[in-house]
Amino acid sequence: MAATPQTSTPGHRPRRGETQDRRPRRLPLVLVLGSLTALGPLTIDLYLPALPRVGADLHVSQAVTQLTLTAFMAGIALGQLVVGPLSDTLGRRRPLLTGLSVYVVAGALCALAPDPGVLIGMRLVQGLAGAAGIVIARAVVRDLYDGLGAARLLSSLMLVSGTAPILAPVLGAQLLRLTSWRGVFVALTLLGLAVLVATAALLTETLPPQERRHGGLPATLRTMRDLVRDRAFTGYLLTGSLGFAALFAYIAGSSFTLQEVYGASPQTYSLLFGLNSLGMVATGQLNGKFLLGRYPSHRVLAIGLAVLGAAGAALVLLVTATHAGLPWIAAALFLTACPVGMILPTTTALSLQRAPLAAGSASALLGTTQFLMGALAPALAGLGGQSTALPMALSVLGLAVAAAGSFLVLCRPWRAVPDPLAR
Repeated sequence: MAATPQTSTPGHRPRRGETQDRRPRRLPLVLVLGSLTALGPLTIDLYLPALPRVGADLHVSQAVTQLTLTAFMAGIALGQLVVGPLSDTLGRRRPLLTGLSVYVVAGALCALAPDPGVLIGMRLVQGLAGAAGIVIARAVVRDLYDGLGAARLLSSLMLVSGTAPILAPVLGAQLLRLTSWRGVFVALTLLGLAVLVATAALLTETLPPQERRHGGLPATLRTMRDLVRDRAFTGYLLTGSLGFAALFAYIAGSSFTLQEVYGASPQTYSLLFGLNSLGMVATGQLNGKFLLGRYPSHRVLAIGLAVLGAAGAALVLLVTATHAGLPWIAAALFLTACPVGMILPTTTALSLQRAPLAAGSASALLGTTQFLMGALAPALAGLGGQSTALPMALSVLGLAVAAAGSFLVLCRPWRAVPDPLAR
């Protein structure tokens, strides 16, 4: 499945009858698409500080309360498999605006939920609807841009979507000083409404009728099958998803590791977590504005994977063979987070480059695989109990090695001449 070569403005994907006036302006496009991709993570992170209050108010155990998170994550993962292919058939705007509208209604019903069953059900619906923003935002990037232009735009989106989760737990904690957990859902509902209005006003249809796919479910399944059979697409998908899982293993294990094992205070942990997240966002900007276009994309990706693997090896060494203190562990975790800012935008752009006529389906496979692998990472990081940081370190290293292996075996970077994104 070869990528469509670029024949017009660098990075832009030309179409019949297209004019310069139809292209969205860059800043509004980044803000809208960044907000769409950030809405899902925000819906998780803004709500996290409220979990204990939910359990106390609804008189349920911690395990039942956690199901509100599990339901949302399941909805996000499964919703992408439905909405992505649907957007290839109906266009991007209708499924996107419908999904955002359902998200707003579900958020309001979460705020009014009388019992845990209703709350869990509405969180599932909220996740299914919120998936529309994540999966269609990537498809819109592929509709408008090819190759290097797509990679640079995806890196720019990290500035919005990567910064939001850093601030969300802090904002959630401050909201709880003013209101109850139900007020948090009111805030999420208003946020979803603002994103809906901005999307309706600023984002035009990017997939013309003549480029839409038809044939219903059989055609969708054939498209998915063809994408998975494409060796390079599957390689990029696994490389990015395993790198994403390594990031989740760090996120899941770092709270316990830094505070319980290495004695960091909650304030110090929050500072380090924010610093690492900012490092990842900054690396994403460096990736899009400086590295890609100057150096071959496979070389950039290889450097990111090498840094991630080295960080994982350093973590294992520091945990097992030395008596390193908090500063050394914090430095290794910083190097774990930063290269993900190179790996995710690059693998996403390379994957979508393989699917110029099925961007929605390709985006769905990318998103679902990332979320499923990300959901497994916390279990791996916690296998050793609460007396050691070794499981987290081994998880990061193992996932980094698996990501590099997928890249080398399936993508065969030494054969990529010319650069797949240099078109």
